[in-house]
Amino acid sequence: MTLLQGEASDFSASKSMPFPMEKVFPVYAMGLFKGNVGGDVSSEISDSAVSDPIWDAVREEAKLEAEKEPILSSFLYASILSHDSLETSLAFVLANRLHNPTALATQLMDVIGDVILNYRDIRRAIRLDIQAFKDRDPSCLSHSSVLLYLKGYHALQSYRVAHALWNRGRKVLAFTLQSRISEVFGVDIHPAAKIGEGILLDHGTGVVIGETAVVGNRVSLMQGVTLGGTGKEIGDRHPKVAQGALIGAGATILGNIKIGEGAMIAACSLVLKDVPPHCMVAGIPAKVIGQVHEQDPSLTMKHDATKDYFESMQWMEEPLEQWM
Repeated sequence: MTLLQGEASDFSASKSMPFPMEKVFPVYAMGLFKGNVGGDVSSEISDSAVSDPIWDAVREEAKLEAEKEPILSSFLYASILSHDSLETSLAFVLANRLHNPTALATQLMDVIGDVILNYRDIRRAIRLDIQAFKDRDPSCLSHSSVLLYLKGYHALQSYRVAHALWNRGRKVLAFTLQSRISEVFGVDIHPAAKIGEGILLDHGTGVVIGETAVVGNRVSLMQGVTLGGTGKEIGDRHPKVAQGALIGAGATILGNIKIGEGAMIAACSLVLKDVPPHCMVAGIPAKVIGQVHEQDPSLTMKHDATKDYFESMQWMEEPLEQWM
């Protein structure tokens, strides 16, 4: 489900300018909703009155691929071209990835489709997530390839369904779905965790997100990231990651700590205390090594820190000592 503004405000102290959604996510990513891009998304949805250019793009790409690869025509028809909306297509794809002999694909498709079609926040998120994968993953071929092939996207949308079921009180079914997500995709997200929209789970393999974790909008997480507890706490015990953060491969963030807006966590770092907004941390345990100039490093996906970068940061060493 979409991270509510109120849930993010308790750990995001940055007073940055309003984020220009229309510049990062093209208008077609917002096409499901009336009004201007970035406007009030709580307005009523009328499927017949608005266009859905994300879905249109997915269908056009599928038609072209079917022409180029006739051997895939049946697969593309069943997965995309036979459906009248992104929601039903996604339900079909997820059901066919998650089914097993005791949880039939038809049963899962009914459950998944019912959730996606009846939650406005999920309908918005599945589109913004597709755009996030397409924009930030240079190996991503097309919007349709996100829907069909990328397990990080599949795991994320399956989590959204499990989260909705959890909030409905259907916790056993939510746990069952979580178990299958972990088994099939190698991604373990507790259904009670709160995750925003415009999220990238790049590769996805080995990502673990605990029960009380919160992930803000436009966050990018690489493979092997853990948002876990320390093993000693009870209750609210997992990290809170503010919007726009970039978390590198293999990073481990433990405890009820705050990762500030626009922060960058270097690969394989062990983070045990708060990270201030727009700072880069690295090491075991992680220490602040500089500042991040981009508003949202999750969008630029620049993980590297060159010698020139560190030389340019030398003048900041004194102010950053308090965070080391």
